[in-house]
Amino acid sequence: MNRIPGNLFPRVLNRPLPVAVKAEGVWIEDDAGRRYLDASGGAIVVNLGHGRREIADAVRDQILSHHYVHPTMFTTPVVEKLASALAAHTPQGLDRFYFVSSGSEAVETAIKLARQIHLDAGRAQRFRLISRWKSYHGLTFGALAATGRTTFRTPYAPLLTDVVHIPPVYCLRCSYGLTYPDCRIRCALALGETIENLGPETVSAFLAETVSGGTLAAYAPPPDYFTIIREICDHYGVLLILDEVLCGMGRTGRWFACQHYDVKPDIITLGKGLSGGTLALSAVGVRNTHFDAICNGGKAFVHGGTFSHHPVAAAAGLAAVRILETECLVERVEEIGRLLGQRLQAALKDHPNVAEVRGLGFLWGIELVADKQTLRPFPRKEMITERLYDAIFKRGVLVYKSTGLAGTNGDAFLVAPPFVISEAEIAFAVEAIQKGVIDVLGP
Repeated sequence: MNRIPGNLFPRVLNRPLPVAVKAEGVWIEDDAGRRYLDASGGAIVVNLGHGRREIADAVRDQILSHHYVHPTMFTTPVVEKLASALAAHTPQGLDRFYFVSSGSEAVETAIKLARQIHLDAGRAQRFRLISRWKSYHGLTFGALAATGRTTFRTPYAPLLTDVVHIPPVYCLRCSYGLTYPDCRIRCALALGETIENLGPETVSAFLAETVSGGTLAAYAPPPDYFTIIREICDHYGVLLILDEVLCGMGRTGRWFACQHYDVKPDIITLGKGLSGGTLALSAVGVRNTHFDAICNGGKAFVHGGTFSHHPVAAAAGLAAVRILETECLVERVEEIGRLLGQRLQAALKDHPNVAEVRGLGFLWGIELVADKQTLRPFPRKEMITERLYDAIFKRGVLVYKSTGLAGTNGDAFLVAPPFVISEAEIAFAVEAIQKGVIDVLGP
């Protein structure tokens, strides 16, 4: 193997990457002058488009005002304003926000916060966390322990804490071999069964992506799934944590994906598009009743970090929220997202290797199979997703890869463009995707 030049430890080790030098709107340009339509917003992060001057100006102004104060010594107006801006859009009562830097940090903060809530309520025996297989919550150790993606977990399994996993909500490949709606949402009922088996008095929280992201390629649950989940959590005194790092901040056509299901979590995690992808920023929202209980308990939340509640990151986040509001981009995602879905369906659903085209708003997944009737996946060694990514990339469009949907096999990709994409750009992207699928899998 040839040694990789330079001093960078890159994310990709087996091939050189093009060098990005400029990005604007939905387009990225490399140092060879080639342009790529960013139909995935990177890792489903760039929701407002590239090169937003409003965010750049807000960040510059904040740096020149005060770029860092430690959050145990000072609060800052911009952090307070961002919390209030988010509270204006979250479900009622979910209105206290703790700011950190990454999605993984937000998930770990939420797990610890759930434990703190129980401690302050005198329920020290509640420590167990339940999550789902085929989920993604991050790659730091606490978040990875909750993650249900096999290939991410296996190398580090001896180092992970014990998190109990239940089957995912994934009707295409139901873990119980049932069909919705006759199944009575068996995958949701599994939560109550698991709580009973663990001992209800030991369970702290249930953690789930409201709408799945990269691991199950934009799988949205049936309408009544979270109604059942909320009822089970309430019955057993278990806190509900919804991970909206990927699906929140307007991505599904609502400010928060939980608003599609009329479910109010105890804790919510945000990230990715929270700052439009400009600066590292994530957040944990918690119900005010839980916040008050911690304050009244007289104990601190034993948590924090050097860069939590960072004013410059908060300035980027506040500017991003204002753009979403003033340009009505969440409403645009709901409207234009239907068009995006229709065009993807028309271009791909009848292909013999496309099992399903699914999604909400500007979050769409295309799952691929070797046999459409049996849903037999391609063997992972065939690298179908990677080959499709390369074929679509050569046509000037970026999508996001998803693998391991069927055990360690399974192939899919995500289409999740910035909210400012035009209808002509959607047509360009869909045509490139359709031709890329034909390039790899045939007509």
